[in-house]
Amino acid sequence: VQLVESGGGQVQPGGSLRLSCAVSGFSFVTNDMNWIRQAPGKRPEWVSHINTGGTTYYADSVKGRFTISRDNTKSTLFLQMNSLQPGDTALYYCASARLGLGSYDNWGQGTQVTVAS
Repeated sequence: VQLVESGGGQVQPGGSLRLSCAVSGFSFVTNDMNWIRQAPGKRPEWVSHINTGGTTYYADSVKGRFTISRDNTKSTLFLQMNSLQPGDTALYYCASARLGLGSYDNWGQGTQVTVAS
């Protein structure tokens, strides 16, 4: 099982980034997926969830700015992040959710997002 995040980096406030999570070793199409982030010194924070049917859910802190999507043909999860703020600075992880919203199974190693001027 492997989940590999990419696309992180440093961006100025108001900027955008698109994160990707390439999945292998399990059935991507039959698993819901999550994005979770962890800022330094803080607990992990759930960011977004997408189910196998494409229904999406967002934390209030990112609603209207972030968009989760999936490409089942490429076993890849995405997170489009717009209007980034310094408070979005964190290590971003993707995780599978075999049991649906609120579940977390396999995790990637994370990709760092830093928002600073």
